Amino acid sequence: KRDLKKISGLTSTVRYHEGATVIREGDPGDAFYVTVEGRAKVVADGKTIHRLIPGDHFGEISLLDGGARSASVVTETPVTLLRLPRASFLKLVKSDPDLTRALLASLARMVRRVDRSLGR
Repeated sequence: KRDLKKISGLTSTVRYHEGATVIREGDPGDAFYVTVEGRAKVVADGKTIHRLIPGDHFGEISLLDGGARSASVVTETPVTLLRLPRASFLKLVKSDPDLTRALLASLARMVRRVDRSLGR
C-alpha cells in the first residue's frame, strides 16, 4: 500500500473487458501495471503460467531490460489497472531504493514460482 501511494499520482486508471489482451508477448514494453480489480492470466508460449489478482503487478521485465514483453496478459474478468508509463517507472526505480528493493523481491518470488511450475 505504501508503494502504491508513491506511484498513484503518476498513474492512470485503465479498464478492460473480460477476454482483452492488456499486453502481448513480443511487443515492446511501454508501461508497468498494478491490478486493482478483477483477474487476469499471464500467458507465455501459449501456456498460462500465472494468474493475477488485485495487488499483483506486471510489465516490469521489459521496462528493466529494454527487451520485448516476455508474456501476454489476458483478462479473465473485467479488470481495473493502474498504468505507469515507462519513463515514470524508470525514474522511480532510479530514485527510490525502497521501491526498487520491493520490486526486485517480487521479481525473485516470480522467478521461483515459475521455476517450481516448470519442475525445477
